[in-house]
Amino acid sequence: MYAHHFGMSQDPFSIAPDPHYLFMSERHREALAHLLYGVAGPHGAGSGTGGGFVLLTGDIGTGKTTICRCFMEQIPAGCHVAYIFNPKLTVTELLQSVCEEFHITAAAAAASGAPTVKDYIDALNSFLLKSHAAGESSVLIIDEAQNLSADVLEQLRLLTNLETSERKLLQIVLIGQPELRALLARPEMEQLAQRVIARFHLDALTEAESAQYIAHRLAVAGFAGPLPFDRPALRRIHRLARGVPRRINLLCGRALLGAWANGLFRVNRKVIDKAAAEVFGLDAGHAPGAGTRPAAYALGGVALLAVAGLAGFLVLNQGKKAAAPSQPVASSLPAPQAGASSPVPAQPPALRPVEEIDALLAQLPADINVAWRALAPAWKLPVTITVTDPCLAASAQQLQCYRTDSLSVPLLRQLGRPGILTLHTGNGPPVHAVLVGLDDQTATLQLEGGQRTLKLVSLGRLWRGEFATYWRPPPGYTAGLQGGGAGPAIRQLDGQLAQLEGVPALPASTAPPVLDAALRARVRAFQRAQGLDADGQPGPLTFMQIDSATNAEAPRLNANPPSAK
Repeated sequence: MYAHHFGMSQDPFSIAPDPHYLFMSERHREALAHLLYGVAGPHGAGSGTGGGFVLLTGDIGTGKTTICRCFMEQIPAGCHVAYIFNPKLTVTELLQSVCEEFHITAAAAAASGAPTVKDYIDALNSFLLKSHAAGESSVLIIDEAQNLSADVLEQLRLLTNLETSERKLLQIVLIGQPELRALLARPEMEQLAQRVIARFHLDALTEAESAQYIAHRLAVAGFAGPLPFDRPALRRIHRLARGVPRRINLLCGRALLGAWANGLFRVNRKVIDKAAAEVFGLDAGHAPGAGTRPAAYALGGVALLAVAGLAGFLVLNQGKKAAAPSQPVASSLPAPQAGASSPVPAQPPALRPVEEIDALLAQLPADINVAWRALAPAWKLPVTITVTDPCLAASAQQLQCYRTDSLSVPLLRQLGRPGILTLHTGNGPPVHAVLVGLDDQTATLQLEGGQRTLKLVSLGRLWRGEFATYWRPPPGYTAGLQGGGAGPAIRQLDGQLAQLEGVPALPASTAPPVLDAALRARVRAFQRAQGLDADGQPGPLTFMQIDSATNAEAPRLNANPPSAK
């Protein structure tokens, strides 16, 4: 109804998973790349990754199904696809659905007249073998996979046993909510979890991405001109929707409808709050995270009054006890000599005043790709990285981009390599700083005009644990080495651990090591010593720590920032 009012040809905020409206944030691009890698593999279309599971998880409404639809549109030719959107099935029903999606006819058992589990599996195996002989691949996609029962998951694991002597015949993609990760983390799911070759969790949008998302959908729908939402309204939308695309759609759609009903062409915060009350059942002052603020401010005010009153009492009491007023501390300092100049430090001092920190933040980019390019010289990446996607250019040099949102300062210090810190500036978009030095009290950041030092206590007010860096995976590395087999990455892992343990590594002539229980125990011991999550699973952080501990060639943080000397 409101589309024509705003000059659009269609509703830009429909909650239908239309891939034409897919907003490719950095995390969405990575999620889609993980899915395509699972099908196409590292060597191009149809090469595959050797079978197993690819896992995509995300909170409700973050865009998993939309990414899945986009992924299905980009599946290479010669790949058969079976898509299951309702996984609440029995084992027999699942196999029947898979065969129907692949257009396979299962021969009925002679005695019962109805196909059995064996009939379906035999028919599926025959189809997969014929497809493989024709140079074709097959992928099974299961949406809402957190609803799969344990026996169906076990049957899916058994389907990955369908193979030739060279490769697995079926790739399975599981898409679901965060409960799916918890489900696969259960001890009884260990066998299946070890067959997950790639996994990605889709987070909500940042405040800057929320505004870009809204602008993108309006543009796809044919809107031209300035955004119909003012800046306070955009901030309010992000806060109320918590960066979840589906919630943004619901809120923006209702807000534009309200604007149309009142003859408005501009949406402000008041319209957003009214729309939120209608869509989410929220009062304007009771948005998520907002309900406690008035009380918090009130308690804070009471506390300040109490402190002020106590301070006043102590000052008066001290005044009664003192025989004479004490001299100001400043009077004991020698007066500056006429004509004397203040000493100038060799390096800029550590940042102290709030206004200096604000000035520093104003110099930092909101686009993380700018920070990736600034970080590139430390890894001797070519100049061409400055004009292309940094992570894509890095992959050509056997480097990968690594990002996490759960690092701490001690882990930063332990890791000891330069990287990108995401700093949050309140209501504005986050900015990104290249960390080049770290000591006990300060962090050194690389700016365009030089280096500046920030006290760690100030950094702690801005940084929430988000860190990114380049890293060089070992040869043949796949996400988490979850397959558990032998390979050059496992051999390198065994050799580096042996070096740290002071024991000889396996000779090259021996059978290659495997990621078995014994090797996982050694990995856990190393992880505990380094302050990492001791899960026995060698991921990027574990390999980076091992590289640092074995003096592998990699850029290092300056442990004594110049401005801290």
